[in-house]
Amino acid sequence: MTDTEARTVFLLAHTGRPAAVRSAELLVQGLLAHSIGVRVLAGEAQDLPLPPSVQRVQAGPGAVEGCELLLVLGGDGTLLRGAEFARASGVPMLGVNLGRVGFLAEAERDDLDQVVERVASRAYEVEERMTLDILVRSDGSVVHTDWAWNEASVEKAARERMLEVVIEVDGRPVSAFGGDGVVCATPTGSTAYAFSAGGPVVWPDVEALLMVPISAHALFAKPLVTAPGSVLAVEVRPHTPKGVLWCDGRRTIDLPDGARVEVRRGAVPVRLARLHRAPFTDRLVAKFALPVTGWRGGPH
Repeated sequence: MTDTEARTVFLLAHTGRPAAVRSAELLVQGLLAHSIGVRVLAGEAQDLPLPPSVQRVQAGPGAVEGCELLLVLGGDGTLLRGAEFARASGVPMLGVNLGRVGFLAEAERDDLDQVVERVASRAYEVEERMTLDILVRSDGSVVHTDWAWNEASVEKAARERMLEVVIEVDGRPVSAFGGDGVVCATPTGSTAYAFSAGGPVVWPDVEALLMVPISAHALFAKPLVTAPGSVLAVEVRPHTPKGVLWCDGRRTIDLPDGARVEVRRGAVPVRLARLHRAPFTDRLVAKFALPVTGWRGGPH
C-alpha cells in the first residue's frame, strides 16, 4: 500500500445547514480525486450525498483513529463539537467556517478548492491550543470531572436569583459577590463567552488562564488574567441558590449545594491545522469588522 492510498480524512459537518451539505459534497469529491479516503459518522452519512467509497463509522473513541486530519464544516458550535473528537484522538482539526463569525475556523466556504489542494499536498502546519480540566467538588469529594476548550462557566440556575460565589486563585481568596456567574477561559476562548462578559482579548500564543465575572454586583469584579499554571476556583456559597456548570456551552451539570469548581490547564491540548500564518490581529479585525481607517503604519 502506498502512502497516498493510506491517507484518510475524517469529515464532520453541520448537516442541518444546506451550505454544509453542499460543501461536504464538494470536499469529498476533491479529496477522493486526490486518492484521499474520507470517513464520516454513520449518523450524518444519511444526510449527505456521499459515494459508496466513503467510510461510515459509529461515533465513539475510535471514530477518528488512523485519520491524519479532521475537517469540520460549520460555525464555532460545530468546531467545538469537532474539538471533542480532536482532543480524544490527537488528530489535528481544520475548520471551514459556514457560520456568522467562525473565530475558530481556518478557512471560509469560498476556500474549499484551496483546502483540498493544501490537504492533498500536506501544506499545513499544526499548533496546539490550551484546554481546561475541570473538577467539581462537594463536601471535599470529587463528584464530576470535565474539560473545555473555550471556557467553563459557573452560572445561576434560576434567572430571578443571583448566584453567590467566592472566587479563588492558587488557593487564596480574591473576592466574593453575587451575580450571574463566572467564566474561566483559555486564550482561545477569550473571544467567545468571556469576551461577551467583558473579558480581554488574549492572543492565542499567550499562555494564560482567564477568570471573568458575569454581571457581578460588586465594587471589584474585574477580569483576571493568571499564569497558565494557576488553579482557579469558584465556590458557590452554601444554602444559597444553586448553580450550573457549562463546558463550552455544550455540556452542563447541575451543581450540588455549596459546590466548588476547580479549573486548571488541561493535560491534553487540542491540535489545530493551520493553512495561513496571518497575524491574529488581522483575524481579529476581520471577524469583528473593526474600523481601522486612518491607520498609516509604522516607519518605512
